Amino acid sequence: MAVYTDVSEAELARFVDAYGLGRLRAYQGITQGVENTNYRVDTDQGRFVLTLYEKRVEASDLPFFLGLMEHLAARGLNCPLPVRDREGVVLGTLAGRPAALVTWLEGAWPRTQTAGQCAALGAALAEMHIDGAGFALKRANALGLAGWRPLFDSFAAEADSIVPGLRDTIARELDALEARWPRGLPEGVIHADLFPDNAFFIGDALSGIFDFYFACNDALAYDLAVCLNAWAFDAAHAFDAEKSRRMVQSYHRARPLSPAERAALPLLARGAALRFLLTRAYDWINTPPGAKVVRKDPREYLAKLAVHQGVRSAAAYGIED
Repeated sequence: MAVYTDVSEAELARFVDAYGLGRLRAYQGITQGVENTNYRVDTDQGRFVLTLYEKRVEASDLPFFLGLMEHLAARGLNCPLPVRDREGVVLGTLAGRPAALVTWLEGAWPRTQTAGQCAALGAALAEMHIDGAGFALKRANALGLAGWRPLFDSFAAEADSIVPGLRDTIARELDALEARWPRGLPEGVIHADLFPDNAFFIGDALSGIFDFYFACNDALAYDLAVCLNAWAFDAAHAFDAEKSRRMVQSYHRARPLSPAERAALPLLARGAALRFLLTRAYDWINTPPGAKVVRKDPREYLAKLAVHQGVRSAAAYGIED
């Protein structure tokens, strides 16, 4: 989440009125994240999140994202539900951007993650993968393996301004992953960006998952690898085996991982680390001055990549391969 586009109170009030939500009472920008503009919106009928979709989000993808949230919410997953206007339409236009309102989730995202929260997250991820099986729309993973080299090429000349030698490190890892990337694993709808700031908890109880704007179809175990990178490390980027074990085993109980998925987990974790190293490095170099967004340090994922490069078996993550 972020704030790139400013919205006036008058134009937001007109937008809210079309949804039959009563009077606009208050609104405030939400600065976490890097992709879209988000506001907390309070009306006579409660609190909502307003999202304005910025240039990196293709308008043609929005029916997938919004439809997926409706699909998952209808099956009992705790996630935001898109709000339909008086005409039954989910997507509108505000400040020259496609825009949508979704319901608000209670709770807070965990700044320091516990092993119990990791276990709850693993179970919810498996539930999402199971519930997503009946979703009819498809979307390719634009930030999957095929997208990594073009993204790298777009900033490679400036990569060493972040860390000396980063360009060569990324190039070698791309070569290795392209040669060995796992094929033929079970696929379905994945979240692809389920970081701690995209999940709300009340204590160790998960109260909701949100921000589905990277969701796509890809290997289900890759989604678990993304979560291992996001949740199973401490603040100093050291791997936490207990958090990993609780997450992976909780996931496995809900949706058993196949032998091929377990064997592939170390490579998938390397790929997930590289994906976020690439996007963070790109944003670090290209975020415009004055944008109301917190840039995320790509060096975090350089450290995590080094951890995964030393892993030879899924046993390191808490499950035998």
